[in-house]
Amino acid sequence: MDILLSVTWNVDPALFTIFGREIRWYGLLWVIGLIVAVYIVQRIFKNEDLPEKWFDSLFVYMIVGIIVGARLGHCLFYEPEYYLANPLEILKVWEGGLASHGGVIGIIIAVWLYSRKVTKLSMLWTFDRVMVPTGFTSAMIRLGNLMNHEIYGGPTDQPWGFRFIENIYPWMNGAEPIYTEPSHPTQIYEALAYLVVFGITMYLYFNTNAKDRKGLITGVGILIIFLFRFFVEFVKNVQVEGEYSMIENTGLNIGQWLSIPFVLWGLWLIINALRKPVVVANTPKQSQMFKPKQKTKKK
Repeated sequence: MDILLSVTWNVDPALFTIFGREIRWYGLLWVIGLIVAVYIVQRIFKNEDLPEKWFDSLFVYMIVGIIVGARLGHCLFYEPEYYLANPLEILKVWEGGLASHGGVIGIIIAVWLYSRKVTKLSMLWTFDRVMVPTGFTSAMIRLGNLMNHEIYGGPTDQPWGFRFIENIYPWMNGAEPIYTEPSHPTQIYEALAYLVVFGITMYLYFNTNAKDRKGLITGVGILIIFLFRFFVEFVKNVQVEGEYSMIENTGLNIGQWLSIPFVLWGLWLIINALRKPVVVANTPKQSQMFKPKQKTKKK
């Protein structure tokens, strides 16, 4: 009866093949998330009449920070022994293995460099604008994980349980599928939570004075994302074998331990932002940069 009530998920991760290379749902959803994020941040910068070069520089810093941080996060947090013994494997991003916690750390470093070298403003000023589309991009990434039959949860008897294909690569090459038991589709759980974050941060920026309360939008986004991430890990399968001993010794896995500092940081940012008065940042305006100089009249 459980199987009849469950969802048999047999979507092919590959959309099509071109010139011998697979184009996957995961990559497409990543690109969609990135395009939407770029559009929203660009709209924010135009809304505040900020210099165009600020946006161009931010784009480069963020892309490098996300990819490098997410890849190193997976390699060093989850499988350090393997990747330190085989450092060239770290470069094979196309084979998978990106950690969201590492991506966040990469973003933090990128924003620190961007704030020092470009805007000369507080890092939180940048974070409050970058956080607005983060929920949408994160949701697209989790839907990509769903298409890849990866990062799902443990068994469940709920009617929305998904039967994923365990032997996904052999199946893609013609083998018969081997299905899991009905399992928690944690990718969907997380995607829905991140879309809620997206809605809240969009509302805070465009309909309130939150952008002038330094750190408020960032704090709200980080708190919800990592608080939810902490709890969803209880029904998620472990990502690497080494986590079993950690769970046995501490009751928590790697993802949960990494989430705790972010939850505390989010709380602190919210409390700190609400305690301080609203302050509008003194930023240069794009329109003023190209304003023609007025000629002085000769007396």
